[in-house]
Amino acid sequence: MAAQGLRRSQPIGRRYGGRSPMSFEPLKGVRVLDLTSVVVGPVCTWRLSQYGAEVVKVESPEGDLMRGLGGLSPTGQHSGAYLHFNRGKRNICLDLKKKGAREAIEKLIASADVIVANMRPQALERLGLDAATVRARHPDKIYCLITGYGTDGPYSGLPTYDSVVQGATGMAGLMLARDGAPAYVPLLICDHVAGEIAAGAILAAVVERKSSGAGCSIEVPMFETMAAFVLQEHLAQQSFDPPVGPPGDLRLLSPHNKPIQTADGWISFTINTDPQVRAFLKATDRQELLDDPRFSSVAARAKNVAQWFEIRGAPLTSRTTEQWLQILRAADIAVQPCHTLDSLPRDPHLEAVGLIDFEEHPTEGRTAAIRSSIRFEDAYPARRSPAQPRGADTRGLLAELGYDADAIGALLSDGAAQATPQN
Repeated sequence: MAAQGLRRSQPIGRRYGGRSPMSFEPLKGVRVLDLTSVVVGPVCTWRLSQYGAEVVKVESPEGDLMRGLGGLSPTGQHSGAYLHFNRGKRNICLDLKKKGAREAIEKLIASADVIVANMRPQALERLGLDAATVRARHPDKIYCLITGYGTDGPYSGLPTYDSVVQGATGMAGLMLARDGAPAYVPLLICDHVAGEIAAGAILAAVVERKSSGAGCSIEVPMFETMAAFVLQEHLAQQSFDPPVGPPGDLRLLSPHNKPIQTADGWISFTINTDPQVRAFLKATDRQELLDDPRFSSVAARAKNVAQWFEIRGAPLTSRTTEQWLQILRAADIAVQPCHTLDSLPRDPHLEAVGLIDFEEHPTEGRTAAIRSSIRFEDAYPARRSPAQPRGADTRGLLAELGYDADAIGALLSDGAAQATPQN
């Protein structure tokens, strides 16, 4: 069955009494030089653009790998993933192997407040774009390197991708402990988390720079970052000296900790407090367990976690998903349908808040635009322009850097820079 098209969501203004909420742009006036590609770096700089920063994405003539790697597109130039990770960015195409491009990027660095890179340290050093070199010339700059592994450890400089980090940090091994075989989360979760953390670190450095005037070098290693995420939860009983039990949150590692099957689909729910458990047992006609001492308190359920999760995870095939949603919501239990990739964009709540809308892209036609999910009182981060074709802003940016028409033409003729035909 072919996937259905998305419905256009209600305009934001209609949900706020006919007025649109104000834009929230705390980084307005901050220029970010984006030397990143694929996912982790573009996620970071996308977040900064959402807060009002002017992001200038430097792209090689070969183009960001994610333009094609992220899936099909009408022209083959802008995958859906590329569009979503690169909204709100100006695009300049430079061949950094050429002298003219290196001179242009030095001017871009001088004009920027923040530089973000996710190339391997050795590659950055060869280009003279590493933090030490850049900040020796420009000590007031904020330079953020998002890397696979911290530069002080034995893995420094090794190549990595999201799935490699999932395996190295034990994330895939959590599935081994639960299901008997390791498995990757089918989402670039490490890239997203590390990218968002890098954006947060940059925000902190911007605040410090405003008060002290000092620049800063930031390093966000994916491996250490995600290892910390795993260990914060799953070091568990080994957090004590001596340990009080094996590692791992036994609730999360239970093979019964999965969506629950209904008569026509699946639901996801969680019950943690004693009142929630009692309400659940009544709603699912398991009154005989109300006085069972194994499940009567949080502490008792923790001691009998395997038996409790087996009971909690039993199928609920006597009623439909919608019927269970009504019953469990009436009992004030946290429950939602277990969506598929087809059904999620049409969730009634997401449609009501307008998470996804549509816009016209300069080459791809009508495309989905995912707005920021963060709201500040009546203000959302500003709506940003679609991801641009490679080199869409090359001429304009070079002119802003002081190049005249002849100098721009020379860079384009030499191949040091590229621009879209319409630019």
